[in-house]
Amino acid sequence: VQLVQSGPELRNPGASVKVSCKTSGYTFTGYYIDWVRQAPGQGLEWMGRIDPEDGDTKTLQKFQGRVTFTADTSTSTAYVELNSLRSEDTAVYYCAIPYTYWGQGTQVTVSS
Repeated sequence: VQLVQSGPELRNPGASVKVSCKTSGYTFTGYYIDWVRQAPGQGLEWMGRIDPEDGDTKTLQKFQGRVTFTADTSTSTAYVELNSLRSEDTAVYYCAIPYTYWGQGTQVTVSS
């Protein structure tokens, strides 16, 4: 099983970012994909999850309206898009098959 995430991103405040998580080695539609982030000096923060089988999502309330989880079953790839970025969104973003397999993390830096 592998989860390979896209590379680091640098964005200005107010912009959007979309992080990908390409999976392989298992049945993509058989397991949720969770998204978790870790800001500098902070613990892990669960953001939400998607069920790739039907696209159903759950989102932590603080992110509702600002985050979108999607899954492309044709490429076994999950995505998280975060809008209206602010400096507090600077973090390493992880995808995970809860919680046995993890992506390598994607650094997102929000700075002007």
